[in-house]
This record gives sequence, structure tokens and C-alpha cells, in this order.
Amino acid sequence: MMQFAQPFIQQLIATSALEWLAVISAIAYLLLAIKESLWCWPAAFASTAIYIILFFDVNLYMQSFLNFYYLIMAVYGWFQWNKINNESPQKSILIWPIKRHFILIGVTTFLVFVSAFLLKNHTEQDFALIDSFTTWFAILATYMITQKVLENWLYWIIIDSVSIYLYLSKGFALTAVLFFSYIILAFIGWKTWKKHYEQQTSQANR
Repeated sequence: MMQFAQPFIQQLIATSALEWLAVISAIAYLLLAIKESLWCWPAAFASTAIYIILFFDVNLYMQSFLNFYYLIMAVYGWFQWNKINNESPQKSILIWPIKRHFILIGVTTFLVFVSAFLLKNHTEQDFALIDSFTTWFAILATYMITQKVLENWLYWIIIDSVSIYLYLSKGFALTAVLFFSYIILAFIGWKTWKKHYEQQTSQANR
């Protein structure tokens, strides 16, 4: 236990100011997203802008690319949620059919293996398969959250669990702690959104 704890604590002590800022912004994003607040998107924009630089510097190119995608989706999410807010109190939560999930999981898994193969054979990318997995499924889950699809939280629980190993392996101890907290918050997000979905369904059926 101590053999693991000591290097982990050393990594935390060595955490840069940029990583601290990225983590704080990321936590703010998720807490605001759970509350369905429009202001989650500016927090996401700030966090992802920093992570683009951090991950590129340690040869996690897919993570850097992913955060560039997050940057774009933060802008898209802002307009998606804001557009609905001008017409009604807030954008409604959706549930996708199981068949759609199976199709999207199949397509995304194919992209994972293709990108992992290309990265492993043509770049200096570390952890090509794990990085590809977290990247492509995070792309899918991020789109789901912009559309307020309830199941996005279940995807994030799996993605965040895998991400912890990746970040610990690359020395991002604080970010690993962040993603552990993400797992807990994803459970909370699932329960909160599910409750809101049931309330909006009940109101629609009146």
C-alpha cells in the first residue's frame, strides 16, 4: 500500500498550477451539468483548453484531440441549451432506444480499434488502445450530454473508470483523483436526471 501511496503523493505535490486550474474548472462543469445549468459550458471550455496543452506535452495525442473536441462541444452545448431556454424553462431530458445504443457502441468500438492500430504503428502515442477507447466513447457521451440524453451518465462511469489508470500511468495524479470523483458524480447525475425525466414525463401525460 505504501509503495503505491508514496509515488502518488509525490505526483500530487508536483502537480502544476495549470493542472489545478483545469481540475477546478472540470469539477465546476460537472456540478453545474448535474444541475442542468447553462453555465456548465463556459467551465468546460476553460478546463478543456488547458488539458489540450497538458496532454499534448506527454504524448497523449488522442486525449489532446479529445479535449479539442470538448472545446468545440462546449460552444455547441451552450447554444443547444440556450436555444431551448429561450423557448421554455430548460431543454427536456431524453432516453434513447436500446437499439440505437447497440449500433453506436458497435460503430464506436470499430473506431477505437482502427485508431489504436494507426497510432501504435505510426506515432509515438502511449497506451494507444486505452487512449482510443476513452477518446471515442467520450466523444459519443459528450454529444449525448449536449442533447440531454439520460444514459450519458452510464457511459461516463465506464469511461472515467478506465481513464483513472491512464492518468496515473502518465503522472497526472490530481486528474486521476478528479476522475474518481467523476464516477461518484456520474452516479449522482444519473439519479438526478432520472428523477427530472420522470417528473417531466409525468407532467407531459397530464
